[in-house]
Amino acid sequence: MANILRGKEVADKVTEELLERVGRLTEKGIVPTLAVVRLGAREDDLSYERGALKRAEKAGVAVTVRALPEDIPQKALERELESINRDASIHGCLLFRPLPKHLDEKRICDTLCPEKDMDGMTTGSMARVFTGLGPGFAPCTAEAAMAILKHYDIPIKGARAVVIGRSLVIGKPVAMMLLKENATVTMCHTRTVNLPEVTREGDIIIACAGAAEMVTAGFVRPGQTIVDVGINFTEGGRLVGDVAFEEVEPVVAAITPVPSGVGSVTSAILMRHVVEAAESRWPELP
Repeated sequence: MANILRGKEVADKVTEELLERVGRLTEKGIVPTLAVVRLGAREDDLSYERGALKRAEKAGVAVTVRALPEDIPQKALERELESINRDASIHGCLLFRPLPKHLDEKRICDTLCPEKDMDGMTTGSMARVFTGLGPGFAPCTAEAAMAILKHYDIPIKGARAVVIGRSLVIGKPVAMMLLKENATVTMCHTRTVNLPEVTREGDIIIACAGAAEMVTAGFVRPGQTIVDVGINFTEGGRLVGDVAFEEVEPVVAAITPVPSGVGSVTSAILMRHVVEAAESRWPELP
């Protein structure tokens, strides 16, 4: 039986650590504040928003939700983000993506200043992830995967890590984070030839390809740690990850479940980013 790496324990620890930092900010009259910008009312966005609001309340972070029409014009959304840039009371912004197809997503994302980009969507934030220089923050989900590994004392230094997925949201950033921790990283994707042979070589597998239950028992071996970042729904409406949990769990040493794994840590990391952004205004804080 594998060790189940549940996210709640990690998220609660992150939140507990934030409370002390928020207290120091409050003494200065600063309330860490997040602006959530949502277009329309997609159920996955609403679900994340509800989770973020609950986590924010626990952490002492204020949240303002800007619910905008799904058909909002490009210029109008750019003006909304520009107003957030100018508002000194707002320390960070989360814009739900993907955006509707009529919008230029790259241009929209880069309208937000990196200092207020809480989820690694701007070019400036990506530059920091890949170079370690400049303002901005890493994508919350990628950082959540790393937080789970560290919380459960999974050895990263010197480990062979296999990342299945190459998106800028998770795959590429988490690969950079693993490299920074001195892992040897192999990046794969759904078109990698002989993918099961590659994944069996890893000590750590980060599954983030967005393909429901693609990682089966043939992809793994005993002793591995599996971090499943996938959020997929079957035709029957069942929520599953990128890993076939029932097949893989009896084989490996440790695995995150879906749900109750990485997703539950993501909102806690989001709150940590907001607090860090607020603290950056007051570098003399102890």
